[in-house]
Order: sequence, then structure tokens, then C-alpha cells
Amino acid sequence: MASTPSSRPEPCFQDSPLAAQDVARGVTRLFFNQDAFALCEVPLPNGRRADMMAIDSAGLITIVEIKVSRADLLGDGKWPDYLDYCDRFFWAVPAGFDLGPFDGDGFQPDLCGLIVADRYDAAVIRDAALRKLAPARRKAETLRFARRAARRLVGDLDPALAGFS
Repeated sequence: MASTPSSRPEPCFQDSPLAAQDVARGVTRLFFNQDAFALCEVPLPNGRRADMMAIDSAGLITIVEIKVSRADLLGDGKWPDYLDYCDRFFWAVPAGFDLGPFDGDGFQPDLCGLIVADRYDAAVIRDAALRKLAPARRKAETLRFARRAARRLVGDLDPALAGFS
């Protein structure tokens, strides 16, 4: 085998503020109710890591970037790098977050959706534009998503295998 076992990865968002964990949980519930299923902290081929990636019954891929502070939002210049790996892109924030910046041109409101969430639920405030992936990219990303989900399940069954790719 080319890889060696490593310790089980930490649960998603464990090192993040509790507000980020709550937003992720609410978004997960929203997607579940829409027959879409999400993974958190998904590495992308370009070296970036999406906070959440979901796939729905039609095979559409959604990426969600979670922000819990204004400083983090305004300092984030990497998010456009996610757009080549999804059909839809959403920002997700906790209730009470100042939504004003999301209307600015720098956050492409004509393209990017907006979700407000707490630990129990979430609501789509603005839907994301649908920009369908090219068939070859869709196939590659769907396969990566499926393999990552299966790999995480294997790690749940046997933590010694969690580090194998």
C-alpha cells in the first residue's frame, strides 16, 4: 500500500467557532430536507477547501462558504476559486449577521446565494444562480464527492483506515 494509516480526522469544524458549527448543522438540515447531502471541509483540486459541498438528486453540486464574522468575510478573497467546482455557490451566515456586504459587487449577488442558519434550521435568503458544470468536470467532481463520502464512512468503521486515500 502506498499510504500509511493516520489518526482519524477531527470532526468537521471542530476548531471553528461554535457559530460556524451551528451554521453548518443548519445548512445540513436545510439540504437534507431538499434531498441534497453535504460533506464539510472538502478539499478541491486547486488546493482550496470548501467549507461544505453538497450533491442533490439531479447531480447538481453546491458549495457553501460559511462566514461568522465581518472581518473574515471582508478578508476572504479566495472564494471565487470555488466557482469552477460547483453548479451553485452560497454564502451561509448566522442569524443577526450584517447582510449588507453581500449586496456589493465584490460578492457577486447576481451569482451567489445567501443562507441564514442556526443549529436547528436554515433559510435561503437569496437563491444562487445555476451555472452548470461541464460534463467532464461534473463527472470528476461527482466521483471525488462519492469517494470522499465513502472514505469518511470507512474511517467511521475503522479509524485505522481513515488516512487511506
